[in-house]
Amino acid sequence: MAAFDELLALDGMALAGLVRRGDVQASELLEAAIGRVERGNARVNAVVRPMFAEARAALASGVPAGPFEGVPFLLKDLMAAYAGVPMAAGTRFLRDFVPRHDSELVARFKRAGLVILGKTNTPELGLVPTTEPHLFGPSRNPWDLTRSTGGSSGGSAAAVAAGLVPLAHGNDGGGSIRIPAACCGLFGLKPTRGRTPMGPDVGDVLGGLAADHALTRSVRDSAALLDAIAGPDVGDPYAAPAPARPFLDEVGAPPGRLRIGFAVDAPTGVPIHPDCVAAVREVAKLCETLGHDVVEASPAAEAEEVLQAFLTVYATGHASLMEAAALATGRPLAPEHFEPTTWAIYELGRQQRGADYLLAVMALQRLGRAMGRFHQRYDLWLTPTLAEPPAPLGTFDPPADDPFAPMMRAAAYTPFTALANATGQPAMSVPLVWNAAGLPIGVHFVARLGDEATLFRLAAQLEAARPWSARRPPTFAA
Repeated sequence: MAAFDELLALDGMALAGLVRRGDVQASELLEAAIGRVERGNARVNAVVRPMFAEARAALASGVPAGPFEGVPFLLKDLMAAYAGVPMAAGTRFLRDFVPRHDSELVARFKRAGLVILGKTNTPELGLVPTTEPHLFGPSRNPWDLTRSTGGSSGGSAAAVAAGLVPLAHGNDGGGSIRIPAACCGLFGLKPTRGRTPMGPDVGDVLGGLAADHALTRSVRDSAALLDAIAGPDVGDPYAAPAPARPFLDEVGAPPGRLRIGFAVDAPTGVPIHPDCVAAVREVAKLCETLGHDVVEASPAAEAEEVLQAFLTVYATGHASLMEAAALATGRPLAPEHFEPTTWAIYELGRQQRGADYLLAVMALQRLGRAMGRFHQRYDLWLTPTLAEPPAPLGTFDPPADDPFAPMMRAAAYTPFTALANATGQPAMSVPLVWNAAGLPIGVHFVARLGDEATLFRLAAQLEAARPWSARRPPTFAA
């Protein structure tokens, strides 16, 4: 088994190739991954619901010959229904809730050949940018166990960074793929709004802010998986523009001479840590050496208006999700069932009038037009992913007298990522820089609506110029 255990250091595409050629059996990879979870999970607390029996049963019934045939995989325990397996979403209120059907996304993961062996930790209802739910306890960053993994896909990020699996599911309603990617030294891409399905139970989540995809160690895994899960489901309310060709074909394709605007100042004026500023300037110079035109530039936007509008849509969306949870379980909502910050957001969302919500949507649409004008001049916008290095655990704990304080702290910590959720644009965090303390510092690229292709082409070029997949954190399952 030791030899198969070592294979898990490869990316998913490499493992699937071994399975297709008959060099290894999918069952051998699964048992190696189970062994890694059993050995390594106690330190990082990434997997909160093992699904070993379900994974073995799936292999016994035959895994589809998809692009990730036989590759071990983890689901985030939020908005990804797997029939017969509880989906707690990090909250005591849903601890015993069991979906009766697979979501369309999970069905597509299965058709891609992925073998789902567990569910990963998430903050309560994915609300804050750290993964420290009261229900399951904190996930810990493999680069420094005293640090946050980010959120809300922090359990998935910890699992991939610690070598439990080569890739894992994530979703992103304000940066929740890109934030943990930055914290854990991974590649994380949020697709265009409508690129991946959320049905059959919802048409979109948080008024279109959220999108599903994954955290990966390689760019090609991200591209190939997006090919496998992209496309509208029957009856979806809208769809992303169709790509010109498979996203995997963009990996290694010449990106051309890109026009890149970069910023080291936050739109909201919050301070940016020197390590994050230095990372952006370093990557801007790297892009110049690769032949791109790079200048300091930012879109014109009313930052305070955007922040208030985003908060209105975000809070209203979370309130609606909590009301939906009450309908699904037949139980009334009550503050004792939730963490204080979650209940504070719920109350804020309930207070919004329909007119307040629609005015906020209009403001975010104006931001989309401002970003559209920016992209008439620039192919990409480069910023820090976060305003600080990975935060110490406990940073987002609310004081007893101010349960809303973590949301204000989150706004200062993540002043860049939510813009792409508000406009629906694709964006990625790329792990190119580590600071003097050995912590990963992500850099963030935003592309035009529907233009994941440019992101994948540039990401592959950066990956070739400065490879990151061989880096191993101090806590690694092997």
